[in-house]
Parts: sequence; structure tokens; C-alpha cells
Amino acid sequence: MEISARNGLKGKVESVKLGEVVASVKIKVDEPGMITAVITRESVEELGINEGDDVKAIIKATEIMVAK
Repeated sequence: MEISARNGLKGKVESVKLGEVVASVKIKVDEPGMITAVITRESVEELGINEGDDVKAIIKATEIMVAK
């Protein structure tokens, strides 16, 4: 799949928690170690996302904050 976004992290699905409407997908990545994506349950089911799958977390943000 080709995509224009450049902010992507390759990782492995650690867990999938399905709710009534949304799902929480924990993805193990090299840095920062673990991220959580909250997406629709329908998307999880349509993409066939399961524990152990190799995936890519694509990050789309409208702003970036810096703290020191």
C-alpha cells in the first residue's frame, strides 16, 4: 500500500480490545516502546487486525508541541 504520510512507525500488535463502537490497538514499536491507537471496531474487523500482526502506525497531526 502506498500512502503520502511520512510519519509512520512499523510495529507488532500486542493486544486488541474491542468495545461496542471503538477498539484499542496496542502496537509495540522500537521507540518509544508502545503506542495505542483508538480506532473504530469496524476498522479492526475490516482490516482483520489480530495480536501478532505486523502493522504500521501512521501518525497524522495538525500540530506539534515541544516541551523542555
